[in-house]
Amino acid sequence: METSPDALIDGLTTESTVIRAAKDIAYGSAAGMVSKVFEHPFDLTKVRLQSQVLDSTARFSGPIDCLTQTWKKEGVRGLYRGLPAPVVGAMAENASLFVAYGEFQNLIRRVTSRTADNKLPLYHIVLAAAGAGAVTSFILTPIELVKCKMQVQMLVPQSSSISSSTASAAALPTRALPGPIAVFLSVIRTTGVRGLWLGQTGTLIRETGGTAAWFGTKEYVASVLLARRRRTSALYASDEGEVGSGGDEKNKETGLRPWESAFSGACAGAAFNLALFPADTVKSAMQTAEELRPTTSTLPGGTVNTTPNTPKPTFGGTFMAMYRAQGVRGLYAGCGITVARSIPSSAIIFLIYDGLRKHFG
Repeated sequence: METSPDALIDGLTTESTVIRAAKDIAYGSAAGMVSKVFEHPFDLTKVRLQSQVLDSTARFSGPIDCLTQTWKKEGVRGLYRGLPAPVVGAMAENASLFVAYGEFQNLIRRVTSRTADNKLPLYHIVLAAAGAGAVTSFILTPIELVKCKMQVQMLVPQSSSISSSTASAAALPTRALPGPIAVFLSVIRTTGVRGLWLGQTGTLIRETGGTAAWFGTKEYVASVLLARRRRTSALYASDEGEVGSGGDEKNKETGLRPWESAFSGACAGAAFNLALFPADTVKSAMQTAEELRPTTSTLPGGTVNTTPNTPKPTFGGTFMAMYRAQGVRGLYAGCGITVARSIPSSAIIFLIYDGLRKHFG
């Protein structure tokens, strides 16, 4: 039986799509893992600052105080508390982001009848990025839930059944704390599988708008840098009296240099976090509420007391509660240190991703 030319083309397209997706997963995972190890202490600081907005008394006066107290009381291990979950999350996030981003671009090209060689306009790139962020948010929420719960473990008050003398004698770092698997299973036992997506609204808003800003800013800044380099090269060639250019020279002009990837990525990191930061603040508060403001308590003798008719936290309700508690400032708790760490972190991601694509295709 003969295979039609169309079927051969479809087969090649499918194969190339699978290979490209596999490469995006590998490159995105590597970039995400390295960047997360670098930024985790700052992310932990952000979550702890966000989680105290609804507390009557703040535990930390600011990011520097939070980092200092964590270092003194918990050491290096405390600064990297909950790291396994975000490392897995960063690998999954970046892999799914880059794969979905590419597929949404392909979808837009098919709808607008563009070929693969035609560069999409910026508004189409932003649209593809927003779609990629929306898809990724569903993967990211359960991972971030486990991460946030682990990051505030040392802030959870000791059980009321423990005497004050015993509590003061116990050093905080020696407390037996559950790991990521134990936290994950605990969430399922207490709230069911659906409970893993607590804070999904905040993640969806943050990832959809933030990823649009992330990829949009990266592509825009990269295009500006490339255009600037081309103009400079053209002026230099004109001054030197050079005529024409070979294929190799053209390839050099169209590819980003390492510092250009890093710089455009740094700008993208700042844009991502400035875009919709309050959504992330509300999400963190919702995901740590049960630990820091529990609706259940353990009475002497081990009896569990549940506060009756306690409504589940909602995105809108938590947002308004945080706004009433500390206003706009509370919604941007931890924003400064988040933007500061996202600039080098995002630079690392695109430096690694673009570098791997350049060397391996």
